[in-house]
Formats: sequence, C-alpha cells, structure tokens
Amino acid sequence: MFITNHALAGAAIGLVARRPVPAFVAGVGSHLVMDVALHWGDDRLDWEQFLEVAKVDGTIGLAVCAAALAASPRAARVPMAAGIAGACLIDMDKPALHFFGRSVFPARVDEFHHRIQTERPVGWVVEALAAATLVATLAPALNRARARLHPTV
Repeated sequence: MFITNHALAGAAIGLVARRPVPAFVAGVGSHLVMDVALHWGDDRLDWEQFLEVAKVDGTIGLAVCAAALAASPRAARVPMAAGIAGACLIDMDKPALHFFGRSVFPARVDEFHHRIQTERPVGWVVEALAAATLVATLAPALNRARARLHPTV
C-alpha cells in the first residue's frame, strides 16, 4: 500500500481514537491489514525504479500528513500524529535501506512484513479507490471534530 494511504488511515484513526497510545497501536494494526489487501507492487521494477515511485508517494504522503494535521483542531493533533506514525512505522525499512543500507527492524519483522504483502501491478486501482475513500471519510470527520471541539455559540 502506498504510504499516502497508510498516512490517511492513520490520520482518520487518530481522530477516532482521540488518545495517542491507542491511535498509535491502531495505526500499526491498520498498516498490517492494509498490506494484506491487494495493492500496487511490481516485481519487474528494480530498486531505482521503485525509488522513483516511492519519492512521489513519500512527497504526497508528507503533504497529506501536513494538510490533515493543519486542518485538525489542536486537541486532535497529537492523537492524529500518533495514528499516522503508527500507520507508517513498518514501512520505515525502505528509507532506512536506502539511506543507511539496512533496515531498522530485525530480519524477522521484515520477513513477516514482506510475507503478508499482496502486491500486483493492477493493485494501483485498489490504491486509488482506497485513497478516494479515505479522503472522502477523513474530510467530513475533520469537520465534525472541529465542530465538536469548537462549537459555535
């Protein structure tokens, strides 16, 4: 699953959980569930080709995180950030591999993460639908959270 989708899911989880620790834990869980679902991946790509896709996705993911956090009420930002962190944590193996030449996780964690992946080139369709659904869910949830935390008189 693209990191952007994991970040969107983590942001939504943070809004619902309202507390950082449960948001983080649920974010990690969401990552695992989303990785089991069919998503984009292409074994024909070498590492450099994968990085080209990852750079675009990572940039969009950062923008999504910044936008979600900026649009959220102050009281929701810490749980939302925790949900995002949990949802994205497991994929930190890839930037660590790129920048440091090795994963930050023990081999067993990386093997488990790789084993649960359901990646196919056609998975981009699922990725696009997931992104649209997450945005369509998150936007009104942010509005409700703002209304709940800052009611008008």
